Amino acid sequence: MANSGNPKVTKYPKNINNINIGMVFFAVMAIYIIISVITYFRRDHIVGYEVMEGALSTNNIYDAVAVRDEKIVESDTAGYVNYFATEGGRVAVGNLVYTVDESGQLLDYLKSQGSEEVSLGEEDLAELRTQIVNFDSSFDPLNFHTVYDFKVSLDGTVQKLSNNSVLSNIQSLNANSGTLQSINYKYAPDTGIVVYSTDGYEDLTLEKMNSAVFDNSTYEKHQLINNTLVKAGDPVYKLCTSEEWSVIIEEDDEKKVQELVDLEYVKVRFIKNQDESWGKVSAYTNADGESFVQLTFTNSMITFCRDRFLNIELITEDDTGLKIPNSAIVDKNFYLVPKDYVIKNNDNSTAVLRVKYDEQGNETSEIVAVSIYNETETVFYLDTDTLRSGDTLIKTDSNDRFTVSKTDSLIGVYNINKGYADFRQISILYQNEEYSIVRSNTTYGLNVYDYIVLDSTTVDANAKSAQENATSDSSIDSGSGSDSATEETPDSVENPDSTNQESENLEEIEATGSEESSENSSEGNSGDEQGNSNENSPAEGDSVVIN
Repeated sequence: MANSGNPKVTKYPKNINNINIGMVFFAVMAIYIIISVITYFRRDHIVGYEVMEGALSTNNIYDAVAVRDEKIVESDTAGYVNYFATEGGRVAVGNLVYTVDESGQLLDYLKSQGSEEVSLGEEDLAELRTQIVNFDSSFDPLNFHTVYDFKVSLDGTVQKLSNNSVLSNIQSLNANSGTLQSINYKYAPDTGIVVYSTDGYEDLTLEKMNSAVFDNSTYEKHQLINNTLVKAGDPVYKLCTSEEWSVIIEEDDEKKVQELVDLEYVKVRFIKNQDESWGKVSAYTNADGESFVQLTFTNSMITFCRDRFLNIELITEDDTGLKIPNSAIVDKNFYLVPKDYVIKNNDNSTAVLRVKYDEQGNETSEIVAVSIYNETETVFYLDTDTLRSGDTLIKTDSNDRFTVSKTDSLIGVYNINKGYADFRQISILYQNEEYSIVRSNTTYGLNVYDYIVLDSTTVDANAKSAQENATSDSSIDSGSGSDSATEETPDSVENPDSTNQESENLEEIEATGSEESSENSSEGNSGDEQGNSNENSPAEGDSVVIN
């Protein structure tokens, strides 16, 4: 009765059948998913790039100084200057350029005669309308600098038309007026382009160049204004007398200077209006060791006659083609196989006939599909993933044989149009630090709108990883004595060294028997001597090692 208050509790072991199999399954699946996600993010992913046509924008843009044959014309009398030639326009010898009013009363005299107002005729207005329409039809919002060129050109036209009208009014007035007798007419002494400004660089030559010339902060341009007072000896306009002119750039790289000199002529693009012209190259190095390159032209001077400083681009390589990033380019090895050993089928596929051995060591042959990546007059370039070094190929309709060994490399990219990386050869025209221009529409190359691998190293890394996994699986199969290892071995064996060696191996196989060979294969390490005899029976020079 004393123990009735403390009942005895008996513990029974937990029933293993109470374990929730569903929870275990989901736990395993969760671990697998986590590992897969981690592996995915740690792996280098293949990113595609669409091939487009284009050209390279190399860093060949320079600040240049324009040098011309310029003559400053000075006034021989004092007075108020009125210009009648259009700035940037060509004048011939004897053409009226400007007048000098010694009295300074011309404007007042015109007002008193009612001729101060300028009226434009229909021909004058037609000329303005034509100029405006031409600008409107060619205007590009992306090149807004053309607006300023149009403004200067329009101002010059209006000035020319208005001054011509004033000149007509002067000549129609009383020639005996004392005011009119004080007007001196000045004509062009030579043929050239009229410019109404000076800057002190008119006598600049290549031999006088130094780096200080390129300092815009010290540059001063003196604009010559219409109807201003001048004294005798003051400059009134500038005349550019030759169509031949030059631009000079500074280049510190002696190698680059020599490359330009060796080219003799270089295509130059003017950034201001995107015009292009060929310039003759010459170079000079001053006493301070500063190197300068001069590019001489025989046209377009009238376009830039008002400009002293220009931005230019040297176009040393002007080929266009397919533009691809340098990161996509890879150098890959291929086997060289004579063309006679490659079979071309009716469906345009290609293959080779390769020697192989069955389980009994008997020589047979197999057809292996191959892809051609390039060719010469005598050989094809075949992928190293399909064939192996030491493979023996059979020539069709002949007993001739060829051992695969010789390799050569090709430069190319990986094409992914079909969903997998396939090598395509490229021919590089030229390249810079980031991009290359390659030839399009080649036999084994790329076409526009193809998709390629942006980073070729990701393909090599993934291929290496897959190869390592395959090697690991092969090692496991070999260690367990699986039948697959035994079946794959003869395929990777080279041609026997001699007929006698093959006969000896065949006798060993017959002695052991197929049943004993199968038993030894399943037992793994037991019977190593017999197992090795079976595996190595085709040849002693097998290049593939099975662990």
